[in-house]
Amino acid sequence: MARLVAVYLFGAGAGAFAAWIGSPLPWMIGPLLATASLYLTGVVDITIPVKTRPIGQIVIASQVGVYFSPAAFAMLLAFAPLLIGMALATACCALVVALLLARVANLNLTAAFLSSLPTSPVEAAVMAERYKCNPGPVILSQTVRIASVVVLVPVAIYIIDGWPTRDMVRTTPELEAIGVVLLAGIGMAGALLARACRVPNPFFLGPLAASSAISALGVAPSFYPSVVLSCAQIILGVWLGSTFRRSLFAAAGRLVTASIVTTLLMLALTSMIAVIVSRMAGLSWELMVLGTAPGGVTEMALTAKFLGQDVALITAFHLTRIFILMPNIPWIIRMIHGLERRRNCRDGRNGSDRP
Repeated sequence: MARLVAVYLFGAGAGAFAAWIGSPLPWMIGPLLATASLYLTGVVDITIPVKTRPIGQIVIASQVGVYFSPAAFAMLLAFAPLLIGMALATACCALVVALLLARVANLNLTAAFLSSLPTSPVEAAVMAERYKCNPGPVILSQTVRIASVVVLVPVAIYIIDGWPTRDMVRTTPELEAIGVVLLAGIGMAGALLARACRVPNPFFLGPLAASSAISALGVAPSFYPSVVLSCAQIILGVWLGSTFRRSLFAAAGRLVTASIVTTLLMLALTSMIAVIVSRMAGLSWELMVLGTAPGGVTEMALTAKFLGQDVALITAFHLTRIFILMPNIPWIIRMIHGLERRRNCRDGRNGSDRP
């Protein structure tokens, strides 16, 4: 327990330092990089309990939902074709990157697609095991993708737009104790209901749906105080950083380089499409880049809030992609796996000669 507390304190210190130097998303990026350095160097090898991640997700998701005012929902309906189109474009970029990853890293197509599609590392690993693929490369690639997006996207926007001063960063509104308690209760109830209904990613989608529904009715709860939101980010950052296990990277070989290169390519492709569409749609390029970035909805919603972008619209981009991809990933992977097995049979291979 003492070592676990020490890791969190180290992450919190890194977050404070990142905030002091004016880093984007400091309480997420700081702990992520600091914790990853501890695990990659072998200084720490304890397991961060998976149960801690839902705490951060519930806090952040329920706060994101507060942005879904009636006016915001009307705007989302108006942008529905764009949301669907960008979700499909991101999926196509992932498929292109998967083909490259399969060739460069010598992965079978099933593992390569699971490594590249924007989804949860845990869910991707479970599907990899189901189709008798080594889950290690899948977890590594997914982790590299999420961490890279969380760090690179906000930093790139800062570099291009200019590093803001502290008074330019959006702050949390005045604290209302009753509203905060109400928001926490709504988030917890939404998470439990979503888990009972077996909704994918229940600890984010559940609180988000519950909080959004309340806000859409015009009854918006209060925002969490800054310290609560910062603690939630520390929890998520430490957990994500702890997934960078030294043993996993040591055994990965050229997969590490391949994962980094393909992640950068994925970011380049989605960002290029986002910038082009932003010109055509008359939207800011920052908003479109955050909306199409192949990262987790939790992290991109936080980035949007910190950078002062439209949190509701950016979250809608990611949720649209989630609800389009998540139900369809199983049959897509099943189809790819079947095609690959038939090809291997024709070539006289059993399909198990590659990870």
